[in-house]
Amino acid sequence: MASNPRKMNRRTALTETGRLAGAVCLGSFSLAALIQTTGRADARAMRPPGAQPEDDFLAACVRCGLCVQACPYGTLSLAEWGQEPPVGTPFFTPREVPCYMCRDVPCARACPTGALDSEIAIRDADMGVAVLVGHEDCLNYKGMNCSICVRVCPIRGDAITLEPGEVNGRAIMIPTVHSDHCTGCGTCEKHCVTGHASIRVLPRDLGLGGQGRNRAGRSA
Repeated sequence: MASNPRKMNRRTALTETGRLAGAVCLGSFSLAALIQTTGRADARAMRPPGAQPEDDFLAACVRCGLCVQACPYGTLSLAEWGQEPPVGTPFFTPREVPCYMCRDVPCARACPTGALDSEIAIRDADMGVAVLVGHEDCLNYKGMNCSICVRVCPIRGDAITLEPGEVNGRAIMIPTVHSDHCTGCGTCEKHCVTGHASIRVLPRDLGLGGQGRNRAGRSA
């Protein structure tokens, strides 16, 4: 018996409505919820240095894996089925292996299509931006004197500094990201000593989304 077009249309409409509702719900997650869901740290993939804006990157990337092969530190991986980035595209997970900011940017130079800008200077890379997300876990907020994120930063003295602050009437030194210098390499996240990194690299539009999370530039 032929299917009833009206029922099929209704079923399709319900399916599409459900998908749309799911997308709206996902979009409504707060930045804090995204950060705390550690299993979905790559909801927006960290791309190699020199990556074009995401839509342009996906259009240009041919999933050849040459950038992965060119990385001397094993930072990059190709997304597999079931992972968040589109399958076959390169990404990295800072908590596991950060970008070590090679001066000659071999991953970008290996790209045959321009998905990665081979002319980029590594200090101008914009892989994301570091954000101090775990105030309740950061040792400095507990009154200790930790400076590991500052000391391991490749853009030392510019991208992350310790700035004086106050919590509950107690003077502390607060790790502060200066986002115009941060490349999003993830070295700070990798070496953060707390169980769930108190400092995380996020795509720049998300990382800059919370007031007071970081500074646009160095203080005068």
